[in-house]
Amino acid sequence: MVSAVPRLVVAAPSSGSGKTTVATGLMAAFAARGLTVSPHKVGPDYIDPGYHALATGRTGRNLDAYLCGPKLVGPLFAHGARGCDVAVVEGVMGMFDGAAGEGELASTAHVAKLLRAPVVLVVDASSQSRSVAALVHGFASWDPEVRVGGVILNKVASDRHEALLREALDQAGVPVLGALRRAPQVDTPSRHLGLVPVAERQPAAVDAVAAMATQVEAGCDLEELLRLARSAGALSCSPWEPPPATVEKREVVAVAGGSAFTFSYAEHAELLTAAGAEVVVFDPLRDEQLPDETRGLVIGGGFPEVYAAELSANEPLRKAVASLAGTGAPVAAECAGLLYLCRELDGLPMCGVIGASARMSERLTLGYRDAVAVGDSALAPAGTRMRGHEFHRTVVEPGAGAAPAWGVRTPERRLEGFVQQGVHASYLHTHWASEPGVARRFVERCRTS
Repeated sequence: MVSAVPRLVVAAPSSGSGKTTVATGLMAAFAARGLTVSPHKVGPDYIDPGYHALATGRTGRNLDAYLCGPKLVGPLFAHGARGCDVAVVEGVMGMFDGAAGEGELASTAHVAKLLRAPVVLVVDASSQSRSVAALVHGFASWDPEVRVGGVILNKVASDRHEALLREALDQAGVPVLGALRRAPQVDTPSRHLGLVPVAERQPAAVDAVAAMATQVEAGCDLEELLRLARSAGALSCSPWEPPPATVEKREVVAVAGGSAFTFSYAEHAELLTAAGAEVVVFDPLRDEQLPDETRGLVIGGGFPEVYAAELSANEPLRKAVASLAGTGAPVAAECAGLLYLCRELDGLPMCGVIGASARMSERLTLGYRDAVAVGDSALAPAGTRMRGHEFHRTVVEPGAGAAPAWGVRTPERRLEGFVQQGVHASYLHTHWASEPGVARRFVERCRTS
C-alpha cells in the first residue's frame, strides 16, 4: 500500500530553538483552515504529543526508530495519518542528534528519511544575522538524503533584523517560509522533566496553543508550507495494525490516567483492545476504587512525585491496588507506576505492593536502554529482548527485587525492576508495538489469573 499523505518534519539545529512552538502552532493553524491534521513526535517524548492533540483534535503519536525499529516508523506513521489531509512531525533535539553512540539512529534526520518527508528548519535567530546563512547551509548540505525545504526564523527582534536575515539566506539557497517575533504568551511552563503536561494546566494550555496558532498564521507562509508538504515522496508500506484476537468475553484492564499519570503511547491501548481487553481509564487522584470487574492494571508514566500527597491521601484506592496485586492479577507499571507501587514516595505511604522506597533525586537519569527479560512475567517470557527509555529524577531503593524485571545495558550492565506474582514494575518505558506479544500475553493472564 502506498501512503501519499502530505507531510512535513519540523527540525532545528538544537533544543530550545522553538520546534514545539512552530510545530504545534502549524498544526493548529492548518486545523483552523479545516484540514484534518495528523500530529506526530520524533522520539520517546510523552508531553509534546499532548499539546499536538490539543492543536489538532487527534491523538498525538510518537515515531521512535530506536524503541520500535526503523522498519516500523513508516507503518506507524501511516496508521496515525490515515485519512488525514496533512501530517506535521515535530523533531527531537538537534536535527542530527540521535541515540548516543548509534550514529543517525532515531534522530530527526533519520525519521525524515524514513518518511521521505521534507524538513522545515526552525532557527533561533535571536543572536545572529548574516551567520544564519552559514548555519542553514551546513544543515542543508550535511546529508544529501535529507531535504531541507525551508527555514522558519524564530525570535526575530525587528523588521530590520528580519531583513538582514532574509538577505543572508538568499545566498544559502533555502527559502524562508516564516519569521516569528518573540512572543512570551506562547511560552509553556517547565519543571524538572520538561514542559508541564496539558492535563495539568487546562485551560491555560488551550490559550497557549491558540497563541501559537495565531503567531504561526501571522508569521508563516502556510500555502508554501502546504505545497512543501505535498512534495513528500510516496511511502510504500501498509499501515500498522494491532494483531486481533478472537475472544468470547472482554476482560477489563484498568489504565491509570488523570494529572498524575499522563505518559502513555496510544498504541498500548489499541494493542490491549485488539488482544481482547476492555480498556477503562481511571484517575488515582480522584477514584477511590478500581473500575468494576478489573482483571488487570496498567500504570504508566507521569508525575506522582508532584501529586504524592494526593495519591497518598487516597487510601481506599491504594488498598484496592494492593488487593488486586495480591490476587496475582497482572499489573504492568512503568516509572511513575513503579513509584506508586512502592511502600513510600518521599516519606508518604503509597500502595505497598513492592518492598522498596522511592524519593526525589537531584540527578537526572535519561537515555535509551537495551533490555532483556530476566525471568518469566505477565508481560514477557524470559529472554525477551526489548528496547526502552528512562527519564526520571527519582531513585528507588533497592533498585531491583529478588526477581528483577530486566537486565539493562546503560552502558554498564545492571538488574532493574521487580517481578512478583503478576506484577511487572520497572523504570523502563517501552513501546509495545515493537513486541505485540506483550499485550497478548498480558490480556491472556487477565483471563487465567
